[in-house]
Amino acid sequence: MTLQEGRRVKLAADLRLTGPAEDTGVAGPILSLAAGTEGVVDEVVEHVRDSADVREYERLKSLLDSYGDGMPPESRKQLVDKVDALEPAWAAFQEQGPRVTVRVRFDNGFILDAVPQDAFVPA
Repeated sequence: MTLQEGRRVKLAADLRLTGPAEDTGVAGPILSLAAGTEGVVDEVVEHVRDSADVREYERLKSLLDSYGDGMPPESRKQLVDKVDALEPAWAAFQEQGPRVTVRVRFDNGFILDAVPQDAFVPA
C-alpha cells in the first residue's frame, strides 16, 4: 500500500527514537511513540535504488532495441551478451521496487520524517 498525502494514519507498532548527543556522542534521553498514535501524512517520497549495473542495462537494452537490427552481426552479438550478463541485476531491481518514506504530522504536534511507510496503517 502506498500512502498518500493528506491521509490519516496511525503507527502500527511502538517506535523508539534515540540518538547520540551532537557534541559528546553520548546517548541522550529516549523518546518513544506508542502504537496507534495518529496523524496526517504530509509528504510521500519514493526513493529509486538503482545501481550502475541497472543504469548500464537500461542504456544497452535501449541501444539494442533501437539499433540492433541494423548492427553488424558480431557487434549485435557482443551487445546481446552484455545485456544478458546484466539481466540478473535488472531482475533484482524490478523485484525490489521503490522504497517509500513518509513525513507524518502527529496530532500531538510531533513530526516524524523519512520513515518507511510500512511503519503506518490507515487510521
